[in-house]
Amino acid sequence: MKVCIIGQGYIGLPTAALFSRSHCEVVGVDVSEEMINNLNNGIIHIEEPGIKDLIKNAIENKSYIASLTPHKADAFIITVPTPYIVENYSCDLSYVINACKSILPYLEKGNVVIIESTIAPMSTDETIKPIFENAGFTVGEDLYLAHCPERVLPGKIIDELIHNDRIVGGVTLECAKKASEVYGQFVEGELILTEAKTAELSKCMENTFRDVNIALANELTKICAKIGVNALDVIKMANKHPRVNLHSPGPGVGGHCLAIDPYFIYAKSPETAKIIKLARDTNNSMPDFVCENVKKIIKKGKIAILGVSYKGNTDDDRESPAYNIIDKLNGDYEIAIHDPHIKNPDFLSFDEAIKDADLILVLCDHNEFKHLDYDLIKNCVKDPIIFDTKNIISEVPDEIKLYNYGNLYELN
Repeated sequence: MKVCIIGQGYIGLPTAALFSRSHCEVVGVDVSEEMINNLNNGIIHIEEPGIKDLIKNAIENKSYIASLTPHKADAFIITVPTPYIVENYSCDLSYVINACKSILPYLEKGNVVIIESTIAPMSTDETIKPIFENAGFTVGEDLYLAHCPERVLPGKIIDELIHNDRIVGGVTLECAKKASEVYGQFVEGELILTEAKTAELSKCMENTFRDVNIALANELTKICAKIGVNALDVIKMANKHPRVNLHSPGPGVGGHCLAIDPYFIYAKSPETAKIIKLARDTNNSMPDFVCENVKKIIKKGKIAILGVSYKGNTDDDRESPAYNIIDKLNGDYEIAIHDPHIKNPDFLSFDEAIKDADLILVLCDHNEFKHLDYDLIKNCVKDPIIFDTKNIISEVPDEIKLYNYGNLYELN
């Protein structure tokens, strides 16, 4: 089978790697010439366990090539971004539309086209299907169109692409069957066949569920800080109930999924999706909450930022609330940033970032931050203070003051 994958980012590249490993001939397409050149030379632009060796092996055995343009194939998979439109929170389908149009000259009867990009409900039927029909294809008869959303965790993408169940939403049942045959090349989880609109809403709802539950934990944190209760103890105690699982609060919600997908549902029915919108507003308010408490801890000076990735132990900083927090603090404080997983010439080493810092602000749950070098901190900082917004530091020496979401009430 020959597979052409449009988009070589956090989903497209691992997907290409797995099809290549499964003896498929794979073309990975992207608009970045630098990325394409790097990929063809085995240089990987994302940090993800296992992917570097898979792509290197695929290039060596000629089962994978990167290209600026699509090639003819048996199956085409679209994995391009879908941001939201700020004015009305609706799904911006422009990248998906352009990707679909880009493959039209290479399509042949019998091909399978799969949209993996997260899209708003009804997008496949109302917007994407007409693109191919206007090109002369009959979807469900000589072209098979489906929406198959990804559902993976950064840091475990390869494993989850293989083992997670996949929802395969076809425009017709035959479309779903044909798309499932494509994923059958490497997916070991269950392939669940359904309608495209059901698959679309299912993916959006998965992330909305998580966003709403994180918002509940974040709202609890705000309440506890105001009334003088340890929020972390409340969560720990409540979760002793056999049917309760409160999520962990944090500095906000990031990533391309949780921070965006709920808006796609809200935009479809804003008069009804009130809980969804309120959860988004609550999570979007957390950077302000962090900054308000920073200003209670120190009025001026240097802040050492630890971590800007939205997800621990990855280099994925898409929609990271850390950047919002940095923007709000910048100007009032001297900012020094350290993130061991992100390559940025402006970021500093841990030693440089914390030197003479008035506050160490933890914004990401990298493993490196769970057990800090406290002797080094005491040597570099006169009166060390840590504000851990990810609640990952269990204890510190007596000489270091630790704030987290359990004791913010002390600042009031």
